[in-house]
Amino acid sequence: MDLHRKYPAISDLKARARKRMPWFVFEYLDSATGVEAAQKRNRERLDAVELMPSILHGEMEPDLSVDLFGKRLPLPFGVSPVGMSGLFWPQAERLLAQAATRHGIPYGLSTVASRTPEEVGDCLDGNGWFQIYPPRDPDIRADMLKRARDAGFSTLVLTVDVPVASRRERQVRSGLTSPPRLTPRLLTQVARCPAWALGTARTGMPRMRLIDSYAENVTGLGSTEHAGYLLRTSPDWDYLKALRDGWDGPLVVKGVLNARDVKPLEQAGVDAIWVSNHAGRQFDAAPATIEVLPAIRAETTLPVIFDSGIEGGLDICRALALGADFVMMGRAWHYALGALGAAGPDHLVDMLTKDLQSNLGQMGVARLADLPGRLT
Repeated sequence: MDLHRKYPAISDLKARARKRMPWFVFEYLDSATGVEAAQKRNRERLDAVELMPSILHGEMEPDLSVDLFGKRLPLPFGVSPVGMSGLFWPQAERLLAQAATRHGIPYGLSTVASRTPEEVGDCLDGNGWFQIYPPRDPDIRADMLKRARDAGFSTLVLTVDVPVASRRERQVRSGLTSPPRLTPRLLTQVARCPAWALGTARTGMPRMRLIDSYAENVTGLGSTEHAGYLLRTSPDWDYLKALRDGWDGPLVVKGVLNARDVKPLEQAGVDAIWVSNHAGRQFDAAPATIEVLPAIRAETTLPVIFDSGIEGGLDICRALALGADFVMMGRAWHYALGALGAAGPDHLVDMLTKDLQSNLGQMGVARLADLPGRLT
């Protein structure tokens, strides 16, 4: 089957994933917080970025490669860390890590994934990024960092835009709890999704295994919270310094929206700034990431990573044109898994690659570094 004929866009993968995932799982993946205004803003502001096409530029083959952390990567996008990734599709963490390694792009594993660093490490080849939700206990922090490093993760990502749990009202309405409990209502949804159900039966209901290895008998959590909230703290500048001292590889701070934070982050020794509003999942009044990107770019020579709202190769071009050096995506990879299983991530890479080539060809851009010159 020609997957490009049946699933030519991320929206097509999303539509099929919606049918193959239980409703409560899809709602967790697809939802934002509040009235989802920040999520809508991400899309609207991306659509507002216009790029000028070019004529009479002759035949060309665009170079999609980028430099990041001393490596030449073949593509300008990677796999964002996503909490409870294995809930969306059985073995999601390993499947995505394997696909990322095949294509030479970064794979991010969340502290609150359903697999530990050790369970994913054998799928990596120096391309693993470990995203840490900061544990309050310094001994647990040191142990997490050691485990990630020993498992083969080369880059550390500190997420700073989740100081407290968000409400995610749509997720609550779906009936999902943490850890997931299969009520009769949810079991009815599972029964309608045999591929998800059989795969989950083989692997077991996903849990936050890394967190579980440090937390026992955790109680008193809200419906959108998990055990990690009782283990972790809201980090401050001293915490960032402790992470910098404890990690000898690239350190990225994720969740930056204010350009005024950039210089202090540089002074703290971070290696890259990650512009993100958590895809609208944390704070519904947050600005769209594409809006704040130019000001952040103007404040630093460090690599700038971008996420939130990306729905195709054209959006990647928009982000790169406005100053990003690299783009990460989360939901799209899980739509791909939900739609096509293990074949989904490879199809998504191929789709995004072709989309990038097509849009760059329309603009007569042979190198990604030339994209800023196509802004209207």
